[in-house]
Amino acid sequence: MDGAPEAPRTRHRGLLGLALAAALVVVILLSSLLGAVPIPLELGFRILLHELSGGALFPAVCAGSGFSAAECSARVFIVWQLYFPETLLALLVGAALGLSGGSLQGIFRNPLADPFLLGISSGGTLGAATLYVYGIGLADADLFLPLFAFVGSIATGLVILAVARGRYGSVETLLLTGVALANLLSAILSLVLLYNPTGSEQVTFWLLGGLGLANWTVDGLALGTVLVLGTVLALHGRELNLLQLGNDVAQSAGVDAARVRRRVLLLSSLITAMAVAFTGIIGFVGLVSPHVVRRLFGTDYRIVLPGAAVVGAMFLLAARDVSYLVFPGSVLPLGIFTAFAGVPFFLYLLYRQRRASPMGAV
Repeated sequence: MDGAPEAPRTRHRGLLGLALAAALVVVILLSSLLGAVPIPLELGFRILLHELSGGALFPAVCAGSGFSAAECSARVFIVWQLYFPETLLALLVGAALGLSGGSLQGIFRNPLADPFLLGISSGGTLGAATLYVYGIGLADADLFLPLFAFVGSIATGLVILAVARGRYGSVETLLLTGVALANLLSAILSLVLLYNPTGSEQVTFWLLGGLGLANWTVDGLALGTVLVLGTVLALHGRELNLLQLGNDVAQSAGVDAARVRRRVLLLSSLITAMAVAFTGIIGFVGLVSPHVVRRLFGTDYRIVLPGAAVVGAMFLLAARDVSYLVFPGSVLPLGIFTAFAGVPFFLYLLYRQRRASPMGAV
């Protein structure tokens, strides 16, 4: 009898999961047809089905559309070489940030933690700024820009990891170290930009995030990274559940809390570095996504982590779509739109945390 109420709850969560997956598919399809150049909906779907089937479906893709052969080829190129890779990159980066945010909130047991709390994004930005300001490898910017950003992010993550391995590597120390590093890197970035102000425009765009590097090669690298690192992160759900009960409980269940924390921190740093390397800084995705999943499905990290990946993907795709719908014909940084959605959510979380705090009012 004790397990009877669990069946409706499980069924309800299953239906919610199916609805979330279906919504993600719809968002992906619609996002693939939305961009600076308007594409008729029916023609866009025909192009997608034609390309995905290798030409087996709709061999005469523009038949009856009223477009000439040249106009048809241009629209096929726009949908398949521009919009679809951009959509996939937003999908993968959103999933990576959602996973990273859920993992960091788990190891720090802090609902306000997100992938940028530890200064990893600031390190990536400093790496990108180095390329712009000093003109290193600008002729091959498509290659060197993500490389410099990735190296900067990983270098920051390794510093945090070194602290985690030290004798003072408590949760509070790691958080404060991350905040200090983020401020230090921001100060160094300001000095770098003062040295050569002409690079500030590109760096500002990088600070706000975007999908300008999207192509099939970048998507392939991002897909491989998310599949490998994301799968390994998601497999830590049980350990993160035990960490929420405290180090002693986790230790009694056979989980080395310190080792799990270091491993998850490293994996989160790597997957966040990939996101920063390809899109720049896109905030609040990793903060919001895990909370949405916890409200819908509960606090089990075996569900929170994959769910945060799905919600993060939808969040970033929705931000991309809103940017094109509100400002058609323009390409604006996505960080603007995620901030408009994320800041009120962040303030709401702070309000809830304050109400739960035993310190009371100031």
